Amino acid sequence: MFHRIGRTVVRHPVWTIVAWVIAAVAIVATAPSLPSNSDESSFLPSSYESIKAMNVQEKAFPQAFTPAAIVLYQRTDGKPLTTADKADITRITTGLGDKKIDQVQKIVDGSESKDHKYKTALVQMDKKSAGQPKQADAAKALRDDSTALAKGTALKVQVGGQAAQGLDQQDAGKTSDAVALFGSLLIIIVTLSIIFRSPLVAIMPLVLLVGVVFTVANALIADATKIFGLQANSSISALLIVVVLGVGTDYFLFLMFRYRERLRAGDEPKQAMINAVARVGEAIASAAGAVIIAFCALALSTLGFLTQLGPALAILVAVTLLAGLTLFPAICSLIPPRALFWPGKKWREEPRGTRYAAVGRLMARKPAMVAVVSGAVMLVLAIGTFGYKASYDLASGSIPKTKESMVVQDTLSTAYSAGAAAPTNVYVTSKDGKALSGDLTGFAAKLRGVDGVAGVTFDQAKDVNKAGTTANYTVTLKYEAATDQAIAAVGDVRTVAHENAPPGTEALVGGTSSIYKDINAAVNHDYRTVFPVAAVLIMVILGLLLRSVVAPWYLIASVGLGFGATLGTTVWIFGRGDGLIFMLPIIMYLFVVAIGTDYNILMIARLREEAQEGREPREAASEALKHAGPTIGAAGFILAATFATLMLSGNDFLMEMGFTVAFGIVIAAFVMAMFFTPSLTALIGHAAWWPGHADRAQSLPSGTGQDGPGDGGGPRDPRDLEESRRG
Repeated sequence: MFHRIGRTVVRHPVWTIVAWVIAAVAIVATAPSLPSNSDESSFLPSSYESIKAMNVQEKAFPQAFTPAAIVLYQRTDGKPLTTADKADITRITTGLGDKKIDQVQKIVDGSESKDHKYKTALVQMDKKSAGQPKQADAAKALRDDSTALAKGTALKVQVGGQAAQGLDQQDAGKTSDAVALFGSLLIIIVTLSIIFRSPLVAIMPLVLLVGVVFTVANALIADATKIFGLQANSSISALLIVVVLGVGTDYFLFLMFRYRERLRAGDEPKQAMINAVARVGEAIASAAGAVIIAFCALALSTLGFLTQLGPALAILVAVTLLAGLTLFPAICSLIPPRALFWPGKKWREEPRGTRYAAVGRLMARKPAMVAVVSGAVMLVLAIGTFGYKASYDLASGSIPKTKESMVVQDTLSTAYSAGAAAPTNVYVTSKDGKALSGDLTGFAAKLRGVDGVAGVTFDQAKDVNKAGTTANYTVTLKYEAATDQAIAAVGDVRTVAHENAPPGTEALVGGTSSIYKDINAAVNHDYRTVFPVAAVLIMVILGLLLRSVVAPWYLIASVGLGFGATLGTTVWIFGRGDGLIFMLPIIMYLFVVAIGTDYNILMIARLREEAQEGREPREAASEALKHAGPTIGAAGFILAATFATLMLSGNDFLMEMGFTVAFGIVIAAFVMAMFFTPSLTALIGHAAWWPGHADRAQSLPSGTGQDGPGDGGGPRDPRDLEESRRG
């Protein structure tokens, strides 16, 4: 199959390129725009209690609202507010409401701090647009207008809350995108220039990946989002850029290393590219298939962000794979090797005495020692996983502390109760639609007795809806909404509320902390569901590729060990204090498990190829490391380095993610795929391929020469043989 693809693409390179251009123009021209949503509640389906509570609020108390933005007033000299200051605050708040800012529905007076140094105004925005860019624009307008209205007064005005955090996150995201893009580009250009000593080879994949592959994939992602009603989130753009550059460069490297190897073996250039696609195509396709399957498994997630992210990354990898098997070889086949590798002069010479060859000889002599040492390294690092603790404060993790929304959040937590900025609401609603009865005030007393509750506000005259069917209790916690203490406290509030709800009623607990508690439950569900399903599907792909039921078990076990080593190391370095952002293990799964499997597949496929040429297991492992080691080393370094650029973003979440994925790729490439996997395969020997005989030497079809086993499993086309003779 892959020999046929290579032959078609290399013989018709112009038509292949034209087909790509036409398809790209059509896809991009017809694609919708990709909207954005950063509202935490949109992560969850409607079956969770926090979302049910939100729906009750919308029906029973349409006039009530959770502030989308908070305007914080204080004196510039830090002294308590005077009567004149309070008059100015009222004027500014009224003036902001009179501005009729888009998305802003009303602005009401908030509360004054106990030390009388701060006062707030609460801003209601359209709930249907929560988390979208238009609300970030509204926050910017609030900042500009409040600053203008406060001129000439002794007041300092700042705007925080979710909409303002979205605005600050956008600004931080632009920096992250730029750092990720230009840092990745620089690393790839320098690394490829060193490896191939050719500016053309260094620049070509970047032009194709950013100019064609990323553009086409982004358009297809927008199409899929619209067709399947996925939860859109354009904040994943930085991640998509890194993935397309990292994975795309990997596939380009796999192809170019094999192309150069075939040229060194004496193949005519076009035939060398055909053989390169034939030999490495199955490994690339299987590796991409494993990644795509792993990403698609995220569709089983209950979190809206992940159900969007998984298919988006799967589409991106699929387009990258298609480019790697068609567009890359088509363009390279049009360029003579001397021009492609210019000004390098050693592209036809096989290097001797390389470090990979030396390590390969060591593995052939002492595979048990190599397996034990490499396995022990990963096992020791994995011990740190026992200290893992999740943090749900996405805003603090993704926005620098100096941004205005973070300053407001910190000020509110110290000047007021820590939970005042995001109160918890308990709704008691009648099950039969009749007016509430019973001791509603006594229910409030029960809530006040919960450990971690700072106060409960309930006025039966004001906090029961007009129909008398629903009561609203405002619960202020002692802790910030995203902390472990707040999430634990809201769990206790739920227990007390459910147990003490008056007969014939149902109690539902909503608010930010309640949402985070449900996200925690959803993440735990995903760990129990997505991870095992993805592991099984990856094992199926490995089994089909290797025609074995033995090898997939220890290959997936080695990937799991690499995952543990990565998480453990990250916990030791970043996991102190508040812990790691809760999505980090899932991001690790995406890249360390899925993409790390790429390197295992490439190594094991090369090991099988060497065994098919008549070598015994230990010798085959040695030769596989000698030939595939440089490819995996270069690919692993580039992919790890591109993710490491995220550590320069100034964003805590991206810093943690950049380190985690970079370190995970290093473990996957330089410990797992290069040492652990081949040494285990050498030790297990022929049994690793049971019940098939994929490693057995194959008789070569007459006239095919040494390329027979790797050219798709059959005799070569006579025209290819004639081309090779003429070359």
